[in-house]
Amino acid sequence: MAPRISIAGIDRIDELGPLWLQLHHHHERVSRVQPFVDDDTSWAVRRRGYVEILETGGFVLVAEDADGVAGYAMVRIHEGGDDSWALEDRWAEVWTLVVDEARRGGGIGTALLDAVDAELARRGITDLMIGVMEGNDGARRLYETRGLVPGWLQLYRVAAAR
Repeated sequence: MAPRISIAGIDRIDELGPLWLQLHHHHERVSRVQPFVDDDTSWAVRRRGYVEILETGGFVLVAEDADGVAGYAMVRIHEGGDDSWALEDRWAEVWTLVVDEARRGGGIGTALLDAVDAELARRGITDLMIGVMEGNDGARRLYETRGLVPGWLQLYRVAAAR
């Protein structure tokens, strides 16, 4: 059965914490960049970012099924174009896309991205960016099947790793 996807408000942010931590742990497993911050720090920083996104015109789409929250997509709206690419004056960034580990592979991520595209079309926004953790090959394949292509690579030096 397809999940029900709806736009949520700031009042639902804390429901997203457990799924964010699943993604945080997944990133820790697949990333060559180490160490990662602890769960409390990770959620506190991510939560602040989510509040900022929602307060500045972004949106979150939540996928739910009979067992509760199955996934979500947090989308930031950028104003003012870009300094490198010929993006429109308003463009979007999928800041987080996560599907519950037990439900991955069942089309929820695709359904969320379809809903993101529909909401962006409703807002008149066509340009989209999404980041993917190196090593998160399943997510990268999903994004590439939707026509997204690599455009930027970030490199890290983490002092705590030394």
